[in-house]
Amino acid sequence: MSTGQPGSGTGGAGGSSGSMVRRILLGSQLRRLRESRGVTREAAGYSIRASESKISRMELGRVSFKARDVEDLLTLYGVTDPAERDALLGLAREANVAGWWHSFGDVLPGWFQTYVGLEGAASGILGYEVQFVPGLLQTEAYAHAVVTRGQPDAPPSEIDRRVALRLERQKLLVAERGPEFRLILDEAALHRPYGDREVMRGQLRHLTEMSEHARVTLQIMPFSFGGHAGESGAFTLLRFPESDLSDIVYLEQLTSALYLDKPEDVRQYRRVLDRLRADSPDPAASRELIGKILRDY
Repeated sequence: MSTGQPGSGTGGAGGSSGSMVRRILLGSQLRRLRESRGVTREAAGYSIRASESKISRMELGRVSFKARDVEDLLTLYGVTDPAERDALLGLAREANVAGWWHSFGDVLPGWFQTYVGLEGAASGILGYEVQFVPGLLQTEAYAHAVVTRGQPDAPPSEIDRRVALRLERQKLLVAERGPEFRLILDEAALHRPYGDREVMRGQLRHLTEMSEHARVTLQIMPFSFGGHAGESGAFTLLRFPESDLSDIVYLEQLTSALYLDKPEDVRQYRRVLDRLRADSPDPAASRELIGKILRDY
């Protein structure tokens, strides 16, 4: 949940975020078709004048789709039924809709664009954070302090753009059909100052208010518990309304990110979340803890 964390805009985000899911769905269908015909990625790449790695990226939904490439692959895989071909080509067209976040391409790393698209299409965002309050719950002042700390050499205009992106993502939480957001936040994030005392007081008050939102569940893992299940660090688990799209675990690194979707990997992270939820005070008690820390500020 680093980079300021999960959220997406709603103004133009509905369809554009969905395009990311369609890209993944199309990629997975192409992979199933290829494997059912016993075609290697290398052979598939050759058929569309591309590399094996390009096929891999297509099947993971990490790149846009050219209609000609999809047509050639469907022919190679023996898909001749006009209705089936038209359905998959339509999916390819929908998958290429540009997301609202592309207008922030100057400050948004390519590897994080994938996350923003998935986040905006998710029906559930679940995670654990330890370093700071995640982006979906940051106030503007706190977000400015976090971005400035992380990008100390960036010009003020770039800082402002990064903060604007973060605030745009937060619209997801108040969207009519926004996702359920369940967060376990380590108490350390509440004590680590970003900005001055007034910034921190504003952030703590905002956390209290957002924790009472109908679709937000916030629990604080207290220092008093000691060692806990979140020893591997921050992560986010995304759930989707589409039955044929599996849950995805997002792990952010300094210059890239990992997306885990193998069932066993996802199960392990889900178990960690379950243990963290069970071991943390409930939302009401967590609000009391936030209030106690706020009074100390």
